[in-house]
Amino acid sequence: MFTSVLMIEKPLTSVDVDFVTTLHGDERVAFIVLMQPRGDQADVLLRAIDDVAMGELKEAAHEGDEPEGKEARPLAEQALEVSLQALRNAGCEAVGQVVEDHPLNKMKTVVEESGADEVIVLTAPHYVEEFFHRDWASRARHKVGVPVLKLFAHSE
Repeated sequence: MFTSVLMIEKPLTSVDVDFVTTLHGDERVAFIVLMQPRGDQADVLLRAIDDVAMGELKEAAHEGDEPEGKEARPLAEQALEVSLQALRNAGCEAVGQVVEDHPLNKMKTVVEESGADEVIVLTAPHYVEEFFHRDWASRARHKVGVPVLKLFAHSE
């Protein structure tokens, strides 16, 4: 069985589930999902710049209104459960956890402990961080020791 560590920041959509569950053809895949809630890892200003770059001006104006840190944890736990159930409904094994502190360190530990074959980082575009190679996928490539695939999440 192929094992993928899947880093997400919002619930998986049905398109996302179809996408990640079909990447390896007919091979069975097990997912270890790491859910990163909003917080110190994603600066409000950078998120607002990304919103502006994507033409989402209303979202940019309301970035500061979104719950962060401890207030974001219940939403992250709910998003994780929805995502795990969607992966299971697609016929995959799926476990996961909410990661609040040092997500890349946790990713590396999970890869080592599970013997994962790859890491998939599934996020919205983060143009500023990507330009400077400070996004999760760019930083993970130098840390985890397995292939890292960066995919953009879909919205429904």
